[in-house]
This record gives sequence, structure tokens and C-alpha cells, in this order.
Amino acid sequence: MGETESLLVITPSRLKRGRDGTLLLEKAILSIFHQSIASNLLIDVVVGIDPGSRVSEDLQFPKTVRFVQSGVASQAAALNAAAKSLNHTYLAILEDDDEWHNEFLAVAIEALKQVDFISSTQLQVDAQGQAVCIFDFPTPSGWVMRRKVWESIGAFNESYRLHLDNEWLGRLGESGFKRGHLIEATAPLDRRIMMIHRPTLNLYLTQSGPSSGVFRHQFLIPLVRRLVHEGSGLHSIGVDSAAKEQSKIETAQLKERFGRVPW
Repeated sequence: MGETESLLVITPSRLKRGRDGTLLLEKAILSIFHQSIASNLLIDVVVGIDPGSRVSEDLQFPKTVRFVQSGVASQAAALNAAAKSLNHTYLAILEDDDEWHNEFLAVAIEALKQVDFISSTQLQVDAQGQAVCIFDFPTPSGWVMRRKVWESIGAFNESYRLHLDNEWLGRLGESGFKRGHLIEATAPLDRRIMMIHRPTLNLYLTQSGPSSGVFRHQFLIPLVRRLVHEGSGLHSIGVDSAAKEQSKIETAQLKERFGRVPW
């Protein structure tokens, strides 16, 4: 990796605080700059926030972190507003309630020597930091891609409120770009075993498109840590009737557009 390579990390945030009162965003950003390759990679972070949001003057982030307001209050709009700053070798996404293992970028960028786009399984944890399970869906917090991928696929579709990631992945699957998905050292590679013991990982391979594969790294846990909490979109689909109905509408749109729910 050359010294001139650079990375833009875009982060959507509503500036929410955890149960301990600290801003969730602080842990996410800390995990970015604790990456083992941070000293060899120029990293800029742009946080997309809702219009009218106020950023506390007490926050002390590295100088390469800045905030931009989106035109409307939505995750897709926040991500799109942040991505307008892209002038880098790579683009990555980290949601403000998630964190990266300090070797995540090293592993992801090494994998990008073979593919154009990387995603990752996640270790889901609860508010107390206790492990819940491994989650194989390629959520945006594990996305790292070459600049040309974002420029070719385009921005998130802001008409999607809950399944914006599925819609974007659907367009990625049609593009012909090569995809890779990071899995932990003990994850199965044999598809017959995978279908039995990790059916959602197998679902990734069947629903992601024809140019997709997996990369099994050396670490025993996933390299993305995903917080499961009441404020997440996935949680709202399970408990909120309006969100559940919106999810049904968007799922139907995805099936009509792509013939499946893309992963």
C-alpha cells in the first residue's frame, strides 16, 4: 500500500447518547483512528447529520473529522451529504453506533487487492457489551470500496427509509464489480456445511449477485462490532407498526426491481 493512499469514512449520526451518557459517535470515531494502518493511510471522516442538528463544542475529535448537514432528516440523505467529499482512494462507511476492530481496515484493504468492494459479518453486542450473536448480513458498517465503485453505482436512494442498503447492494450486484465478504477464522467455507450451520452466510452468497465471494481472515471474531439497541432501524421494524409497514412496502419494491431482496 502506497503512502499516498487515502480513505474517506462517512458516518450517519443523530448524535444520540448511550446508557452511560457518552455520545455513541465518540466510540465509533475512536475505533477509526485506532486502526493498525492509520499511520500509513490518510483518513478523513465526514459525519452526516440531520438539518438543524447542533454539534456540541465540547467534542474533541481529530482535525480530519468534520460534520455536514443533509437536506432532509434521513440516513440515506446523511450518507449522501457526507459522500460528496469523496476525493480519496477508498470509501468506507461506519454507522455511529458500531465500531471497528483495530485490524479491520488492514484486512479489508488487503482484500481489495483482489476485489472492488468488501463487506463483513459483525459481532452483535448488547448495551452492556455482551456478545449476542454473529450477524452475516452485509450492513454498511463493514463496507469498504474503491472510489470507482461509489462513483459508478451512485448515491443511496433517498426514497428508501429502512432498506436503503439492500437497494444499493442490488445495484452493486448488477454492476459486475467483484465483491468479497469478510468472515471469521472458524466460519465454514463448505457450502453444504454453511447451509446447515450458517444459513444467513449462505444467503449472502445466493442473494448478493454473481461476482461475490468470501474471505476468511485469521481472527476468531468478526472485525465489526454492531450494537443492538432500541434506537436501531432493525429494532424499530420489530416493534413499531409504522416501521413494519414501511419495511413491507420497501421489500415489495426491492422484489419488483431486482427479483429478490438483495444482500
